[in-house]
Amino acid sequence: MSCAVSSKRTSAGDPLLKLEEKLTTRSYRIEANWAFPLMTQGITQVVNSGLLLPGSNANSINLMGNANYFRVEGDSVMIALPYFGERQIGGGYGARDVGIAFEGIPLSYKWKKEEKRERMVVEIEVRDRIETLVFKLFLFPSGKADINVNSSHRSSIRYSGEMIPVAESEH
Repeated sequence: MSCAVSSKRTSAGDPLLKLEEKLTTRSYRIEANWAFPLMTQGITQVVNSGLLLPGSNANSINLMGNANYFRVEGDSVMIALPYFGERQIGGGYGARDVGIAFEGIPLSYKWKKEEKRERMVVEIEVRDRIETLVFKLFLFPSGKADINVNSSHRSSIRYSGEMIPVAESEH
């Protein structure tokens, strides 16, 4: 006689499985704590002007206390992230939308599990009135999350933060 061990994995035994459940149900939220802009002459000028908050420098900008989010709920994506970098095409006279903002259904949404690196990778492409943005999310079982942003009209930027539970009031 022998005992059979179930090969069915549970989220308690496999931390990536819990992340996979969030991605499958498309219900998660990320808050960025740090922004890592691409170093350009414009960023250097901002640093030299003394406009950055204490604890920030040209390579890393502290976002703690800054209301921002990257939220996926069902088929929709809601994004509000501050932007530090250069725009190749202007935002219009008196533009107020200087951050990265989007609310709607993305052009594409795909994800994959990278078991060797113990992370999930999500790629989301969105388009607003004037630009196309591609977000590459790296999600870890610890709750850590990195967001790489590539734009058709701006220099690249990376954010680092945490996945937080989606509040019931947000549904």
